[in-house]
Amino acid sequence: MADIPSPHPAPAAPSRSGGSGYVPIAEHGLIGDLRTVALVGSDGTIDWYCCPAFDAPSVFAAVLDAERGGCFELAAVEAVRTKQFYFPDTNVLITRFFTEDGVGEVQDFMPVTGSAADGGEADRHRLIRRVLCVRGTLPFRARVAPRFNYGADSHTLRSEGCMVLFESATLSLALTATVPLEIEGTDVRSEFKLAEGESAVFALDQVGGEVAPRRCPHLEAEDEFAATVNYWRRWLAQSRYRGRWREMVHRSALTLKLLTYAPTGAIVAAPTTSLPERIGGERNWDYRYVWVRDAAFAVYALLRLGFAGEAEAFMRFLTRHISPVEGKANGPLQIMYGIDGRTELPERELRHLAGHQGSAPVRVGNAAAAQLQLDIYGALIDSIYLYDKWAEPISSGQWDDVCGLVDWVCENWDQPDEGVWETRGGRKNFLYSRLMCWVATERAIRLANRRGLPADLPRWRQTRDAIYRRIMDRGWSARRQTFVQYEDGDVLDAALLMMPLAKFIAPTDPKWLSTLDALTEDLVSDSLVYRYDPRSSPDGLNGDEGTFSICSFWYVEALTRAGRLDEARLAFEKMLTYANHLGLYAEEIGRTGEQQGNFPQAFTHLSLISAAYNLDRALG
Repeated sequence: MADIPSPHPAPAAPSRSGGSGYVPIAEHGLIGDLRTVALVGSDGTIDWYCCPAFDAPSVFAAVLDAERGGCFELAAVEAVRTKQFYFPDTNVLITRFFTEDGVGEVQDFMPVTGSAADGGEADRHRLIRRVLCVRGTLPFRARVAPRFNYGADSHTLRSEGCMVLFESATLSLALTATVPLEIEGTDVRSEFKLAEGESAVFALDQVGGEVAPRRCPHLEAEDEFAATVNYWRRWLAQSRYRGRWREMVHRSALTLKLLTYAPTGAIVAAPTTSLPERIGGERNWDYRYVWVRDAAFAVYALLRLGFAGEAEAFMRFLTRHISPVEGKANGPLQIMYGIDGRTELPERELRHLAGHQGSAPVRVGNAAAAQLQLDIYGALIDSIYLYDKWAEPISSGQWDDVCGLVDWVCENWDQPDEGVWETRGGRKNFLYSRLMCWVATERAIRLANRRGLPADLPRWRQTRDAIYRRIMDRGWSARRQTFVQYEDGDVLDAALLMMPLAKFIAPTDPKWLSTLDALTEDLVSDSLVYRYDPRSSPDGLNGDEGTFSICSFWYVEALTRAGRLDEARLAFEKMLTYANHLGLYAEEIGRTGEQQGNFPQAFTHLSLISAAYNLDRALG
């Protein structure tokens, strides 16, 4: 085997449709192994892959820089059009290529079997790409161009027949194939022809330590394919959902499972970083972490569908790792954590990457981890309440933790904070933060009463009632006849949609119906809901953003609870038309219907499940 040194990674020549080097965010599917994921473009190119974990540096990041990010191209040479779909009831992705001479397909998956699904076999990560010619005779081509450490590290190549080893300072990957491979600079290429019924296999493995490179012959690839299909189908069979929108709800459930880090039970907000909320804008963030805010939504959705094991694993993560901000023994909780529970998530910019379609900056880490966001107390305690109610009773130690959290809320609920949207324009007395502090005390009181647990109930009730009165007094605008974003203001905020969902106010209360009408007038556009108007409520950032998909599903649920079922169903059906071709959603939707922001986003799929479940129940 000969070592072939490379200089600093050379730019990868764009080869995408239109010559831009990019496909839209929505033109991707997702595969994964419960530790990390890959985004596969509808043209067969892997544009995003971090190894060995969600928050590890990228190996392929063409979605963030078409020239420097790196990619894994695999496609029919003269495809006229492509189609992409999931093998039914699985996370195995199939991309089909239609040409003048026949039809071919690429089956993309990461094996998830046995101990891998339970957090074992931590040192091996395998990405398999099976190429099949299903009609006629087709030429194919492949190009594997890894760019380690977000494109910042050089690598060497070692080749031996149909195996190539890519080695960088911190990571080594072995590429094996059943067709000949050719080295071109720092990349590997392959051109081959398949007749009807023939196939080829490419496998990319993490290697090092005790994990040696190994080939992936046809028979092994077939076995891995079958085992992976069986794993996903067995997992999905646990679902209890039998409603009207089964396909979309189950796709959301499968997506949430892909966003789960099996070794700890953590669920990442999204598997990507810095996909822009607006092309050319600066609202680009790293979402490959665990937000406490997602807790109640995740536990609610997973338990409603019947996935108690995932809800239990996520609860274990939260109760194991949540803690006050470092250096403040009785201080506020940190709002987010690494997938392994770490608290240090320093934010920095990768200035050598251009950003998706030129949308810089590209950021890794997230400075919002240091913000004060009081709403997370309500989200966390609500999740504990739901888990105790629908899964299994919490332990005495967990109850002691709850008491400590509620006591802190009693002392600190009236502070200004950065709020649910993590604004960077200064702290305010946000209504949503007050609302969720009310949830924290109210759910804790319910739990204490139901279980007969010891608690300082007089103090908790006094705090709960004080928060209620504060919201009704200073969170209500008599002039506008609506609840507002922050105290004594007159700006609207889509987070207000959570007021009836959190059971703070009756969904048919005149004050709430007036607020719902105001939100519809100011923030709703064809069922799509903006978070707020940054021109009326500056958030410390430049530029506009798209509509927020979680808020759109909150809107559906608010309409449902208000009894406006025809409006709710129409809004829900409209929202389904904004999903991509695979049923996946990014964080936001742009003015012309394009997906924007990190993709896919857990929050969006969690809220879809909740809206579908409650709308189904209301429709009967």
